[in-house]
Amino acid sequence: MIYTDEDTICAISTPAGRGGIAVARISGQRAIDIAQAIWHGKALSDVASHTAHLGTVDDSHGEPLDQAVATVFRAPRSFTGEDVVELSVHGSTYVQRALIAALIAAGARLAAPGEFTCRAFAARKMDLAQAEAIADIIAADSRAAHRLAATQLRGSFSAQLTELRRQLVDLASLLELELDFSEEDVEFASRERLKVLADDIYKVVKHLHDSFSAGNAIKSGIPVAIVGPTNAGKSSLLNALVGDDRAIVSDIHGTTRDTIEEVLAIGDYTFRLIDTAGIRHSDDSIEQIGIQRSLQAIERASIVVVLNDITTALPADSCDMIKRIAGTPDKHVILALSKADLAHNPIDISGLKANLDTPDIVIETITTTRRDGIDSLRAALQSIADDMSNHGVADIMVTNLRHAEALGAAAESTERVISGLRDGIPADLIAEDVRETIAHLSDITGDIPSSELLNTIFSRFCIGK
Repeated sequence: MIYTDEDTICAISTPAGRGGIAVARISGQRAIDIAQAIWHGKALSDVASHTAHLGTVDDSHGEPLDQAVATVFRAPRSFTGEDVVELSVHGSTYVQRALIAALIAAGARLAAPGEFTCRAFAARKMDLAQAEAIADIIAADSRAAHRLAATQLRGSFSAQLTELRRQLVDLASLLELELDFSEEDVEFASRERLKVLADDIYKVVKHLHDSFSAGNAIKSGIPVAIVGPTNAGKSSLLNALVGDDRAIVSDIHGTTRDTIEEVLAIGDYTFRLIDTAGIRHSDDSIEQIGIQRSLQAIERASIVVVLNDITTALPADSCDMIKRIAGTPDKHVILALSKADLAHNPIDISGLKANLDTPDIVIETITTTRRDGIDSLRAALQSIADDMSNHGVADIMVTNLRHAEALGAAAESTERVISGLRDGIPADLIAEDVRETIAHLSDITGDIPSSELLNTIFSRFCIGK
């Protein structure tokens, strides 16, 4: 993909398909002239920036196409920093195709995916992290996901990185000064003071990096695995949560042979519920595949709901398999006890809690037929999601894998700085690690971007954005 400022580009910026209106965006040095070539109404070359005007547009044959509203944004006060015209027409798919064909015939070319946003980045209207946040806002399907993307778009994440780079530049400067005056044996800052500064930088970078697991889950929908032995009521629980008979329910053990996923919205969050096959010892080769997929679902999940019949002890092998995978620091475990209406002889709950290494939340009264405990479980899911949202730095959570990888590399090089200061490594070697840390952080905001990186990022955008 090649971006050329000399080209004037156009595309439909509203979603594909038929709708009330559609908006064609034109950006570039000739945007106003090209729009004017198919426009009938007040001369667009004479109107002020940020004004809208009613008129009509022609198709590529010069025939009247549709009534339209032209909105003019003059450089540099536009999204791309270039002259921009947006033509709003009726949302007929034919009108949209004919309008783009007319603009191309007048001298524009069809924009590549993400090219408008790439031009905004090139014009320094935003940095690379903010540009990527635009794609996240478009894709956001929950308030929490939108909030994370909006925080990044406002520049809060970029501001945090800028502050970290400033501190790193200060650290590098002090080390470079030591090198310049090494023969005079001048110490501009004690190694202990430099180590404290490096420690503080490391903590912030590591905290940002570690927020990715929760941030990405909130952005994509928090995965929730419903696990437990056969016939515990997992499928009934999924159906009760989503309010639909999504999964087959049967008294026969081992009915569920594969994972079933359903999306659930609770408060500000989207959850991806995963109903799994019962975890038990089985000689059935098909059931074994289902059990393996259940264990994989636990590995992928941020929240694990362990559902167990309150009248039956959780089998030791099932408990061990669940505990081995679910008992990691980045997972939250909810113990839910089903069939409370049949609890004539309930099991020892304290013993089960101990076997599972004390779950985060215990719900003792799940009865899907009467919906007892369903609201409690929904509240528990929301409470855990709220806790996950608090794992960022100053309300900033990392949701982008590219950012997380750069922060991980920055944390590693900062660790080498700390080790070097502690072990008396020469200043020039430490300074090299500091510069490497700065480079990793700069990769996130695109201070020194490569064409390959830009092409990879913006090609994921939709055309028209």
